[in-house]
Amino acid sequence: MRGGEGTSGGGGGGAGVTAVRGHNDALVLDLLRGAGPDGISRLEIAERTGLTPQAVSKITARLRGVGLVAEAGQRASTGGKPRTVLRLVPEAGRAVGLHLDRDSLTAVLVDLSGALIAERRAPLDFGAGGEAVVEAAAAEVAGLLGEGGAGEMAGRPGGLGEVRSEGHGDGAGRPGVLGVGVALPGPLDHRQGMLHRVTGFPEWDGFPLRKALRRRLGLPVVVDKDTNAAALGLALAGATVSPRGSFAYLHLGTGLGAGLVLGGSVYRGERTGAGEFGHQVLQLDGPACECGNRGCVEALCLAAVGRGAIDEAARVLGEGAANLVSLLDIDLVLLGGQAIAAAPQRFVRGVGAVVDERARRGGAIAGVPVRMAGGAERVVADGAAQLLLAPLFGRANVAFPANRN
Repeated sequence: MRGGEGTSGGGGGGAGVTAVRGHNDALVLDLLRGAGPDGISRLEIAERTGLTPQAVSKITARLRGVGLVAEAGQRASTGGKPRTVLRLVPEAGRAVGLHLDRDSLTAVLVDLSGALIAERRAPLDFGAGGEAVVEAAAAEVAGLLGEGGAGEMAGRPGGLGEVRSEGHGDGAGRPGVLGVGVALPGPLDHRQGMLHRVTGFPEWDGFPLRKALRRRLGLPVVVDKDTNAAALGLALAGATVSPRGSFAYLHLGTGLGAGLVLGGSVYRGERTGAGEFGHQVLQLDGPACECGNRGCVEALCLAAVGRGAIDEAARVLGEGAANLVSLLDIDLVLLGGQAIAAAPQRFVRGVGAVVDERARRGGAIAGVPVRMAGGAERVVADGAAQLLLAPLFGRANVAFPANRN
């Protein structure tokens, strides 16, 4: 987040959230979020951020005034009077995360800490086209906000307008919905929120999803690839095992893709083309893939899964993963997606065995663990919500906020 840059983009954010003024506010909020309900003192905030005590006092007073921060009691001091401890008010704002898969929709409503408030799942016909999917998504968002106690739909006809709900806890006020993060198969332009030619669904090419959803919902919308959103959520949850913070998230469901975190930042590439992992060719003159190539790792994996040959699918996925580890020298491989969740241990063993064997043969890769991603069922939807939350806490290095407005 750049200094002075707001976070909600207007049109639906809570009044407290829109009062966040820039980098220093976000820095303080991030520390408070990390401290949890136990909180942290102003002096500790000053020590950890390098801000002056006067600046911290001014920032925290303003954040308390808008309901984002509250007192959490007092802590004994080594000298002088006890220190007042402050905490984040998680219920002061909410974000929606949508995972639009080829055959299903998952929607989550989370608070500022990322904790789940409500969840909905529904079948989805991605092949029905953009307008139909927008209507399906809008219906689930409306139901989600109703389940989450976010009040009645308001604003202009056909839109959710500014959705608010009664707050809980001291200073919470009437929290607003920051917006909707949407994660779905690529390729797409994350800056414009526009889809390109999704494999198997050419009718989506050029569809302005962000603009259409924002118009329909009356809320800020951010769009990114499903694997990027998942990688973002995992990075913020501390998924890495190395200080370098470099890992790959491999998602095998109705398709296959990768989310890449390199040096602690989600790597999208200049055209959001990074992570199109499923269309690397492993077998020349192999079976045809819907992308137009032959022998793609996605086609080989899905064919094996379709035959019930799970161990074969895991070996194929392992070959692709080993290529990725060799190319990028990453620290960790995380697995997720419907197909993998159906047989998690077999995939972890199979992929890990191939990565280890390649390490022994070539010596270029070594000691790279393979494991299931945490929260596998909601990892994409939770990450989609983080597309809204992460910039609020100054995490612009891992969340791309440029398409918020």
